[in-house]
Amino acid sequence: MGAITGEEFIQRIDQLKTEIWLDGQRIEGPISQHQAFKGLLKTKAALYDLQILPSNLSTMTYESPTTKERVGLSYLQPKTKEDLRSRQQMMTQWARVSCGLLGRSPDYLNSVIMSFACSSAYLHGKEKCFPEHIQALYERARDRDLSFTHTFITPQVNRSQSYFEMTDEPISAKIVGKTAEGLVIKGARLLATQGGLTDEVLVFSAPMFLGDPDEAFAFSIPSDTKGLRFICRESFVGGESGFTYPLSSRFEEMDSIVVFDNVVVPWECVFFYENSEVAADFFSISSFHPFAIHQVITRQVVKAEFMLGLAEQLVETINVAEYQHIQGKLSEIIIGLETLKALLDKSVQDASLDQWGFMRPSLTPLQVASNLSPKIFPRFSEIIQLIGASGMVALPTENDFQSAIEPDLAKYLQGATKTAEERVKIFRIAWDLTMSSFGSRQTQYERYFFGDPIRLASQLYRAYSKKDGMSLLSHLLDS
Repeated sequence: MGAITGEEFIQRIDQLKTEIWLDGQRIEGPISQHQAFKGLLKTKAALYDLQILPSNLSTMTYESPTTKERVGLSYLQPKTKEDLRSRQQMMTQWARVSCGLLGRSPDYLNSVIMSFACSSAYLHGKEKCFPEHIQALYERARDRDLSFTHTFITPQVNRSQSYFEMTDEPISAKIVGKTAEGLVIKGARLLATQGGLTDEVLVFSAPMFLGDPDEAFAFSIPSDTKGLRFICRESFVGGESGFTYPLSSRFEEMDSIVVFDNVVVPWECVFFYENSEVAADFFSISSFHPFAIHQVITRQVVKAEFMLGLAEQLVETINVAEYQHIQGKLSEIIIGLETLKALLDKSVQDASLDQWGFMRPSLTPLQVASNLSPKIFPRFSEIIQLIGASGMVALPTENDFQSAIEPDLAKYLQGATKTAEERVKIFRIAWDLTMSSFGSRQTQYERYFFGDPIRLASQLYRAYSKKDGMSLLSHLLDS
């Protein structure tokens, strides 16, 4: 099959019989026609169409080593730094379609599954581990261009350090039985972004796994597996108008709770189970973090470029570029953008072959970037709000401009360099990015994308080498 078209992607998702609940109702009929999902699925379809354009085949696809068909470059297992740069170029092209606003574009989990396959040798010889199943999933996903969501966060019942679940019925998804067919899973996991809107769902123990063997597992199953339910939050799609809701109508990614109601996971889908050591160590030993974060920072660079461009458009529209405090605010975005770009480049420059012969991006600059982005993106949103000021509050809709009050709008809402309609279009993008329910979710999403910022800082501190500085200090003290 190889790389698919957007139409093939839509048809495949529509043919699934996935159990999705939204606002108390089970979704019936084609998912691609539902108001809450059709904008996102249309955008994702455009990504698949983009990678198979004749002009993009050499930069966005490569030849499958098994089928010889062209497959998505986000599945490429890199052996050289040039491979890493090619992957980054491809992911940048996809990110530009959504201005970096899709946190779960297909290349994110494609990269994760690729990283699992690169590191599957770690599981060889370990109890209740099936590295060959990871390799099989990778090849199937690559050659059929499958799409994935994932879930690993346990329900937020009690976050105290001493809490252990003691309920009769599982809350956090866990193994409750084993049959000849496979594992039986019951309970829930949180925050599957695009849950129910992909071919499969990847499920694994949290990287900070604490040790209950019944929760030590990893597997991938089709989204319409019997007993699997996706419970959606409220939709943040404001409406279908690209004028009135310029971002949410295209890029709203649904988040969902994943409920496992005695789901049978076939043995051939299981990567490991009831192995607490592997569950605790696999994600730090594998190339999961380097490749996942490399994709995220690539996307965030594009998003920062977009936010800088939007801020500059606001400045030009209302003619406030002469004020130094405005210049200072835009300089903050520039500094953040250039820092992310430099760290991303350094991760490739300092890349090295791992013990299995694959080229990993250097993790340290990526860890620094992942500690920086939760701080700068909320600040970028605030800067856009501060520049727009009161102009962000009372914004007319597309229907207003097509009504009898259009002359009033044309007169009173014009900008220094833009017509009223042009000005409102720009300000509505700024509003949808920073002040709508869609925009507020974007801010919170980037704030916690990599997990708890305090834990991230602790991980960086523990992992970072201080030898050079300590050596200088020792030399000074000795002298």
